Amino acid sequence: MTMIFHLKEHEFVYGKLESVAPGIRRLTARNPSAFTFHGTGTYVIGQGQVAVIDPGPLDSDHIQTLVEGLSAETVTHILVTHCHLDHSPAARELKAHTGALTYGFGPHGEMTKGESEPVEEGADLDFMPDVRCAHGDVINGLGWRVECVHTPGHTSNHLCFALDDPSALFTGDHIMAWSTTVVIPPDGNMTDYITSLEKITRRTEPTYWPTHGPPLREPLPYVHSLIRHRQERIQQIIQQLTKTPQTVPELVAALYQGLDTRLTGAAGRSTLASLIHLHDLGQVSCDSQPDLNSQFTLTHP
Repeated sequence: MTMIFHLKEHEFVYGKLESVAPGIRRLTARNPSAFTFHGTGTYVIGQGQVAVIDPGPLDSDHIQTLVEGLSAETVTHILVTHCHLDHSPAARELKAHTGALTYGFGPHGEMTKGESEPVEEGADLDFMPDVRCAHGDVINGLGWRVECVHTPGHTSNHLCFALDDPSALFTGDHIMAWSTTVVIPPDGNMTDYITSLEKITRRTEPTYWPTHGPPLREPLPYVHSLIRHRQERIQQIIQQLTKTPQTVPELVAALYQGLDTRLTGAAGRSTLASLIHLHDLGQVSCDSQPDLNSQFTLTHP
């Protein structure tokens, strides 16, 4: 299995809008978890007239610190990578304070019915961007320019934002240095996720700024390792199914030995996403529509 060398060292300060690169500032929310690492990193690009990327959770202290930190400047744009509860809810409050429009791909996609086990931070179903952005759209501000890069997989509406100067890519949850990305069907899609990773390998930004955790410098080898990791995990699933038909929990027990129990549900959903990918390719079948309770069989042992 390809080793992914995650970066756990992360220099940050809670409660401070800190400069992390020329023209880039970050404020880290106090919402640490198994899925957010130390918390949501809200980014500010530009000077004087600025854009805010991923305003974060509905946390009054975080929003107040952000507004006060930018009180001498004008927020002209609010950019949202996707609408999970740790990324987008503060956009409404920030818009109310500043009047800036929100920009994003669109609202959240298809929801799973009857989910009871928390496996991510949850969806912000109230989010609807004022301006809907498509892949390749360009957003211009005073002294900065951003290209929208549609990267479905983690969610169907996930965007990365490519800053021109300094050249950098804000990757949301699509690519993170500290962890792999959770892919939860039906809105999360493994085929789309791998395709989106491959799309990123054709870009040239030297630094990635994920919404959680530290930046990635010289990131392309890391992205290639993520692709290989997912492809090898899919091959492991196929190998397990050559032995006997199995369910998602059986596959997780075999493939994720020693996993943090808080992440068992997420591993199950990512495994299901890989199985749906194989099902769509006709390589596995199951006794019903693919879900967590299905028994999966290899069609061509």
